[in-house]
Amino acid sequence: MEVKLDILAFGAHPDDVELGCGGTLAKEISNGKKVGIIDLTSGELGTRGSAEVRTLEANKASKILGLKTRENLKFKDGFFKNNENHQIKVIQVIRKYQPEIILCNALDDRHIDHPKASKLVSDSSFLSGLVKIYTSLNGEKQQPWRPKSVYHYIQWKNLSPDFVVDVSGFMEKKISAINAYKSQFYNPESNEPETLISKKNFIDNVINRSADLGRLIGVDYAEGFNTQRLLGVCSLNDLK
Repeated sequence: MEVKLDILAFGAHPDDVELGCGGTLAKEISNGKKVGIIDLTSGELGTRGSAEVRTLEANKASKILGLKTRENLKFKDGFFKNNENHQIKVIQVIRKYQPEIILCNALDDRHIDHPKASKLVSDSSFLSGLVKIYTSLNGEKQQPWRPKSVYHYIQWKNLSPDFVVDVSGFMEKKISAINAYKSQFYNPESNEPETLISKKNFIDNVINRSADLGRLIGVDYAEGFNTQRLLGVCSLNDLK
């Protein structure tokens, strides 16, 4: 039987999750939570590197974070759709790992794959709970499973978060996991074309955003998330 996960994070491309919520995952793992990542594509359309290189980099990042599992669904980078065929494949992994919480791409973003992946995973999370949708794994029928919550991390655009997570003490691990993707980010020895994320100040911008979100709640660093449902707390004391 596959391990049941507490949190399953989805990314349209390898490195999406690390950039968007790597600190949150590192913190949850340190608290004993079982966490996995599902990459929808291999990032084969990326200007720098290759799908093969990205796979090796993703494996390295997974070890740094301490993930229980990581899979790649091998959807077509740039061209996957939010349709039945793709939804069924996402439902299969949701039912396989039965996560309580799902994290996924930004609701709105510069890269067209990001909001597309966001909607695909959100829709699949709902459909996964429907009894009359049949899926199987290794020849065995899967049972319905709907996560308790689906949250969306923030990516390129400065979206206003619905809530933030204090990740103070975990930024170093987040940045280490991001830097595992050497083909994608700043490397003065690279002869590949420069991109928006390979510029020297990009990682600094990632750190500065977390520092600014942290400032707003009185901590060193934080990561922001959006939700499409109303959030509730048991007590005013639960609010930071």
